[in-house]
Amino acid sequence: MAAAETINSTVEKFTAAGNQAFKDAMEKTLAAINEASAYSRQNLEAVIASATAAAKGAEALNAQAAAFAKTSVENQVAAAKSLASAKSVQEVVELQTTFARTALETYLAELNRWGETVTASVKDSVQPLNERVTATVERIQAAR
Repeated sequence: MAAAETINSTVEKFTAAGNQAFKDAMEKTLAAINEASAYSRQNLEAVIASATAAAKGAEALNAQAAAFAKTSVENQVAAAKSLASAKSVQEVVELQTTFARTALETYLAELNRWGETVTASVKDSVQPLNERVTATVERIQAAR
């Protein structure tokens, strides 16, 4: 009987140890799955934030281009009216020269403004992705 009790006790210890090891492994696995899920969610949120920032930048650029086109047409109409009311060839040349210079300066200023908008949009679009890359690098370095 003592041998049977010893065997029974040993089997119970092995079973308890196996059950505990299985429970510990399952808890670690579930924790890792939850962590991976949270990490993936954060990555998806970063991609969405990046796309949203890019869309806002495109909207701003589109609005700027539409406003510039409207202003350009208005300026061209005003210049045409001025040219039509000119009294001499000399006045026509002066008006045309002034219009051309002003139009070029306005265009170059608008190009600079568009460049600033694009730069800001790219910066805003890349920021969430850079943050996720930084988090990934930090995580890899912490695992070393």
